[in-house]
Amino acid sequence: MVKHFKLRNTKMNKPKERTLVILKPDAMHRGLLGEIISRFERKGISPVGMKMIKISNLLLDKHYAQHKGKHFLPKLKEFMMKLPVVVIVFEGLEVVRVTRAMCGPTDGKNAPTGTIRGDFSMSTSSTIVHSSEDVKAAKREISIFFKSSELFNYNRPDLDFYYAEDELS
Repeated sequence: MVKHFKLRNTKMNKPKERTLVILKPDAMHRGLLGEIISRFERKGISPVGMKMIKISNLLLDKHYAQHKGKHFLPKLKEFMMKLPVVVIVFEGLEVVRVTRAMCGPTDGKNAPTGTIRGDFSMSTSSTIVHSSEDVKAAKREISIFFKSSELFNYNRPDLDFYYAEDELS
């Protein structure tokens, strides 16, 4: 006999964060998009906006404004324009920190196994994924790639299985 259970009406009362993740041209070329998105979803992080774009020089100048004049920027921009990228806004509790941890350090050769870069990257340049470094950067980056009308609000009905009740209130 199969027992059926009812999910409680779960609503997250704690403030949720949003962060930007970019699946870079190397992720696109290697067919890793589904694998990477799946990792975030299995963790309980909700995508609230997603699109594939051919990133322009202008968008890259805005996104990488803090790196203006640095020696690596021209090659990085050239790399980012090779293929389309997928930009995603994820939402959840402490999502900026959690997402950064899941991505791993920039140097793929030294990133721990189990992180996205640790499992898929051997480079400091072709790093598979970008994630916002802090909440302030996330807000700035999200506004570069998304209009507010392209972002959605919803609560996952299965939050009970990702958080304890006291973590949600």
